[in-house]
Amino acid sequence: MIASWDGIEEFVAVCEAGSFTGAAATFGASVTHMSRSVARLETRLQVQLLHRTTRSLRLTETGQYFFERCQRLVEDRKETFAAILAESEPQGHLRITCSYALGERFVAPMVRHLMAERPALSVTIDLDNGVRDLIRDGFDLAIRTGHLPDSRLIARRIAFREVVTLASPAYLDTRGRPRTVAELAGHDCILGSASSWHFGGGKKFQPKGRWRCNSGASVLDAAIAGLGICQIPAFYLGTSVKNGLIEPILQDFAPEDEPIWAVYPQQRHLSPKVALVVDHLQENLQAALERRETRGPVTGG
Repeated sequence: MIASWDGIEEFVAVCEAGSFTGAAATFGASVTHMSRSVARLETRLQVQLLHRTTRSLRLTETGQYFFERCQRLVEDRKETFAAILAESEPQGHLRITCSYALGERFVAPMVRHLMAERPALSVTIDLDNGVRDLIRDGFDLAIRTGHLPDSRLIARRIAFREVVTLASPAYLDTRGRPRTVAELAGHDCILGSASSWHFGGGKKFQPKGRWRCNSGASVLDAAIAGLGICQIPAFYLGTSVKNGLIEPILQDFAPEDEPIWAVYPQQRHLSPKVALVVDHLQENLQAALERRETRGPVTGG
């Protein structure tokens, strides 16, 4: 077990600078010190972290893995010292993962607005409809909906979203209006990211149909075009219901609103930068979701 920080900060500095000379200047030490510190670190780890030639320096595969994690350790240590010293401004780099629609339409614009007020904060947002492993992949924060099975994480509910089942009037006039969830089996369904549709009372339905797309906007477009019945978050609708392009159905069986969670790894103290973003989303996300449900099509922030 490695109990010492010896060499870690030097290694991170070398990787960030791309050379021992540049790292030495930034670190305020000699090139010899930087080189020997990294060499001792490799000896303790019993692995090669860097490929060195007279003209180039590049990370090994193990070195890249180690650098990404050490960089976060160094950054977290700096941030911890800053918090203890009562520096008022959260700082450092924040990595967030979120689904495409929620991220593009809501999370990214809100975080972007927050960054304009916090110049010491930098952010990477990774949009992915899959569920990323926060600990393995090095994320500080995830924005997720629905059931949360990972007990290693802490979750705070920051908003909720309404889910609706819809079809175009033309489709319903031709194929009839289902009155129960079971009657959906006799209809064409338009599939999105979810493999199951949820309804009140814990009912589930496995939709089947000829059209599938992991974009909620495209699913709505297909339903408006008459391809079948869909179930999507209400924030996609804009004015399409008001304008008669699409019609809600099975409203007596509407599912409970889905919670939206801010999820982060368990820590004794929540990082100031994570707390800042979570608080900002909790204060603003719900109102933004409700505004989008009654406005026209949205293409960005």
